[in-house]
Formats: sequence, C-alpha cells, structure tokens
Amino acid sequence: MTFADLGLSEDLLKAVSDAGYTTPTDIQREAIPPVLMMKDIIGIAQTGTGKTASFVLPMIDVLASGRRRALMPRSLILAPTRELAAQVAENFEKYGKNHDLKLALLIGGVQMGDQVKALNEGVDVLIATPGRLMDLFERGKILLNGCELLVIDEADRMLDMGFIPDIEFICSKLPEARQTMLFSATMPPPIEKLAKKFLNNPKRIEVSRAATTNKDITAFKVPVESRKKRETLRWLLDHDHVETAIVFANRKTTVRELNKSLQSHGFRSGEIHGDMDQSNRLKELDRFKKGEINILVASDVAARGLDIKGVSHVFNFDTPWHPDDYVHRIGRTGRAGAKGRAFTFVAKEDAEAIDNVEKLTGAKIKVFGKEDVRVELVERPVERSEEKPKRAHKKREDDEPRDEKPARSKSTPKAKSEPRRKRDADDAPVAAGEWNGPRPGFLDISAT
Repeated sequence: MTFADLGLSEDLLKAVSDAGYTTPTDIQREAIPPVLMMKDIIGIAQTGTGKTASFVLPMIDVLASGRRRALMPRSLILAPTRELAAQVAENFEKYGKNHDLKLALLIGGVQMGDQVKALNEGVDVLIATPGRLMDLFERGKILLNGCELLVIDEADRMLDMGFIPDIEFICSKLPEARQTMLFSATMPPPIEKLAKKFLNNPKRIEVSRAATTNKDITAFKVPVESRKKRETLRWLLDHDHVETAIVFANRKTTVRELNKSLQSHGFRSGEIHGDMDQSNRLKELDRFKKGEINILVASDVAARGLDIKGVSHVFNFDTPWHPDDYVHRIGRTGRAGAKGRAFTFVAKEDAEAIDNVEKLTGAKIKVFGKEDVRVELVERPVERSEEKPKRAHKKREDDEPRDEKPARSKSTPKAKSEPRRKRDADDAPVAAGEWNGPRPGFLDISAT
C-alpha cells in the first residue's frame, strides 16, 4: 500500500513524496482514512511509528477548505511539551507547503507578543501546550468556540504531568460538534475515562500492544554500582559503535554534571533540560541534528517529542522512576525501521523500578554481557582525543553519587604494570553466549 491508496489529495501526496516517504506505517494506514471521514479516533501506538503524520496529513486535507477568523482557531492540537509541539509544527510546515494554511505555536518560554499577533490574524491550526493555552484563554486572547477539530497527543504524558484537569476544562469550552482524536503510547484508566467523556463513538486503532517496545530496538540492562555509572557510560560510548546517542537522567542536576563530565573526557556532548529557556533548548537540539555534537544528555522533558533520525543508542543513566518513561526514552532510537540499541543502568536501589518496567512491557530485559552481545566489540579508534584533559576537582554538592575513585591507601602504592582486571583473572575459554570481549568491572555485579 502507498500513500496514494489512502485518499489524500495530489498536492499533499507531492509534499509527502518530496519528504522522501512512499509507504505509510501501520498507524498511518489505519488512521488516515477514518480521519478523512471525520470520525473520532483513539490511536494507541508506540513511539517512533509515525503517529504524528497519521493525524497531520489528513488534517491538512480536511482543513484545505474553510475561512480563518481572528482569535478563533479552526483546529487545536494539544501536546505535553514544547519539543513535541514544535515537532508537530514542523510536520505541518513540511507536509502543508502546497496548501494555504496558517498555524500558530503556543508554548511557554517565549514572548507572548508574536503568538497573540498570529491569533489576531487568524489561524487554521493552533498547536499548544496546555499551560500557555490556558494562560491566553484566561486573558481573553483566544476563543475556542470555532474549533472544528481537536487532537490530544501523548495523552498518557499529559496524565503524568498533571494536565488532565486543564484538558477537561479546554474540552468543555470547545463546540460539541467537532472531530476529536486522542493518541497515546499507553492507555491507563484515567485516559480511558477521558476518552469516554469527550469522544463520540471513536474508532480504536491499536497497532501495537500498549507499552510494548519497538522490535527494532535491542535493549539491555547493565548492573552497575552508582559510583561507577559514569565510567561505565564512557566505556560503552567508546566500545559499542555509538554514532549518535541520547543519555537520559532523572534529575536536571545530574544532566548538567554528566554533560560536564563527558565534555571533560573529550566527548562531543550537549544537554537539554527544563531549566533551560526555549531558545537555548532549540539551539542544543539544532547542534545535535547537525552533528556538531553526537551525544545529548537529557531529562525526561525531552523523552517525548524528539524526532531525530539516526539516533543509534539510548542510555538510561538512571532507571526511570515511571515505567512508562522507559518506553518513551528508548523509543528515541530504532525509528522508521532503523536498528537501535538501548542500555539501562541498574544500581541496587533501582531494583523495584526495573521490575516495574519489566511488568509494564511484559518482557525481561536482557542482561548486558550475558545475551546477544556483539562479537565485534573491540578496541577501535574514536573521534575524541584519547588523552583526557587534566583538571582540578572542585568540591561540589550534588544529589547524585560521584564517580570518583576512592582514595588509594598510602601503604598500597599502585603498580605500574598491574593489569586492570587482575581480580577477574579467569582466562579459561568462555562458554557460548557469554561475554567474550573486553571485560569491564560492572559485569561482575549480580543482575537483579
């Protein structure tokens, strides 16, 4: 099946073809025809499956005819984060280039002036985060009674971020005679309740079981002591043929310190987290997309909404607190049929969190070094300098364990020729399926 079989207009098909796409994904094939028929939709699909285009493409054709009015957007797309909202806007600009449609992006972190000006001129598509939309609505800068079409994207993330009361308020201000689409990677009970309340006889499309992970992603858990996480990360970045990688941490302070640590060891890394203003976040994303940096350290603010081609690896420096976040984090790799690898660092205190992840996904995550290990994991030249820059270690406070090595006893001077793996001196033949490459210390820790 091709996009031409889905009932899209010629102008839209040309834009899709110019973007380099010919075959629709499963969610696109199932969702586009009923959206064109003006039916309500519940779409359940894992991240990276082309979900955004599944509603953007038919919306462009649906909105092709009609008249814009000041302060009254004709359609509304709600997204939980600035990055996801910006990604949706990029999709409209890319696929709607042959249509006369105006859009406005309402997100926090930027001045309201331009946003209000765009609304005054009239927009066909309003893409917004709930907080900024509520702010403008309460100021009387926007009217919602002319909205013909509503999309709630990443609904489960809306739930996690506490946006459901705002969503319910916004829906109550929209006309009852409208088309509504709700998309989510998982479907917890509060989202089911929201769908029953605001959708009219929706068509349910589920192209993968809720909370499943992409089949193109090979996922591992890495048992490691907290103080050894940074060392382990650097080892994997050097040895697992990493082209581009996103490293996720649970805390913003960890993101900042980890990025500094990687840079001090010669890696081309950058960071993105919630304390950065929007312009700086976009600059870092642009540097990552252009290849100026190949490692992006991120908090969960970026776990959804990053649609970057060619991310070869995802590293969960911290096991995510919420199991749903695991699905969305590792979904940044293995996109559009490409292969990807994901590593989750599991310290002793993460035992409950990783158990919850495995319960959600319904599958045990392989232990790195025990199953499906690349035989080509060998020493290889890397882009960064092999000489680590010397720097003075300043005492600092942080809520994460430091990866500095404990002080060496004065009575036990370091032997210059002492091999690093002396404590693992087991040179017997390795059984099939076991680790057969360079043996880092974290493999000696029991997997739980």
